Amino acid sequence: MMTHSDNRAAGVLLGQACGDALGVPYEFGPALPESTVPEMIGGGPFGFDPGEYSDDTAMAVCIAEVAATGADLTSDEALDNIAERFLEWGATAKDVGNQTRAIFAATTRRDGPRGRAMRAASAEHAAAHPGRVGNGALMRTSAVALTRLDDRDATAAAARAVASLTHADPLGLESCVLWTEAIRVAVTTGELDLLGGLDLLDAGSRDRWRAWIREATDVDPRTYPSNGFTVYALQAAWAAITWTRTPELDAEAGTFPAQHFSLALMNAVRTGDDTDTVAAIAGGLLGGHWGWSAIPAHWSRRVHGYGGHRARGLVTLALRTADRGTSGDQDWPLGPSMTSSSYLHAPEHLAVHPHDDGVMLGTYRSPARDHDAVVSLCRVGTADFPGVADRVEVRLIDSDVPEDNPHLDFVLADAAAVIKELRDEGKTVFVHCVAAHQRTPSVGVAYARLLGVPPDQAQADVRRVLPGLRGHGRLWEHAARVREAERD
Repeated sequence: MMTHSDNRAAGVLLGQACGDALGVPYEFGPALPESTVPEMIGGGPFGFDPGEYSDDTAMAVCIAEVAATGADLTSDEALDNIAERFLEWGATAKDVGNQTRAIFAATTRRDGPRGRAMRAASAEHAAAHPGRVGNGALMRTSAVALTRLDDRDATAAAARAVASLTHADPLGLESCVLWTEAIRVAVTTGELDLLGGLDLLDAGSRDRWRAWIREATDVDPRTYPSNGFTVYALQAAWAAITWTRTPELDAEAGTFPAQHFSLALMNAVRTGDDTDTVAAIAGGLLGGHWGWSAIPAHWSRRVHGYGGHRARGLVTLALRTADRGTSGDQDWPLGPSMTSSSYLHAPEHLAVHPHDDGVMLGTYRSPARDHDAVVSLCRVGTADFPGVADRVEVRLIDSDVPEDNPHLDFVLADAAAVIKELRDEGKTVFVHCVAAHQRTPSVGVAYARLLGVPPDQAQADVRRVLPGLRGHGRLWEHAARVREAERD
């Protein structure tokens, strides 16, 4: 099986959901100026809650819940299962696209297995409305990209099969094949390449798609304000990704290449019109390219939606889909607790942060659990920290190998920022890793730096309260580079 990055695989559904929730408040509105900073404030025409994802990610979740079992998405059984989940979701959904709603209604009037009935209704709709195909299949295809990361032909076949449930027009199928292949390539290689999937299309379609993709490369995404059409939605998402410049790394100035993820998503929202869908489409590919560790914690801690999923649930679905449902119920991310020796024999040390008594620094086994929020810097179980509503998981690896933490400076600054955000909300915060040897003290230093403490003092003060820390290495050194927060 082709190897892939778990970090990048984990970013696909979470990246999609963040783009979706970010775009919700601005749906069907005009294009936005660059001075407007989109926020997850909820609302929009369908009254979503802040951070709630819409139909785009809800339908991707329906697919992922089937794909996470290892099912072959081209099989009748899997397509029946997905169709049933679509119908169950659609019965109470706040928002269902017009074409999708029409297919659902036609499906319920037919006998037989739901997947076959839905594909028949979709084929009839496509025949009656040639070339008039919405973006409703493209918006949910990110989940499909994770099903066969080692086989591009099988992935393309799955993309066509799942798209055909509601959007059987050739343009709908082709847009999904191209975007699904681009996500597969991003997850397995880290590259952004939308043209590379052209050979998966019929020969007669390749030239027009090549022209459409080139036309949308490095152009302002607001060029495509009417993006309900699947071609324009793909172009708008690709334009947002390619037009957005990747920042240079300058930790002291607070700029990081990984910020391309959030900057490109905000540009996707600024397109106007179907903002949640364009940003959801872009977010799936951006998440596959940059990975979970590039997704800002102040977004991931808020995102939630259909299926009861928050960030942890979306990451779990993505990883289980990528490994074809082979992860065991006792393994991360499904296990209720962590059972390896390093976790079971971790010390129980607990320390007050030297510059904020509302922040506690500890280990997986630290005894104090009466906090309003937990920031976990290591893997944790599904049953850990019961009763804590605000749980943030930060992907930070205890390693000096640069490839293990591809966005280290960003992650350290982001972890410090989310601690400050939680504290500004009046919450007490418990920050921990496994044994508080490296990750916890490094983030403790990063948070002190954010508060304006000089680097040497920040390190000395954290060393004093956590005397068992390692106190050297890449994480420790980079934590001292986090810049002080700007004062109001």
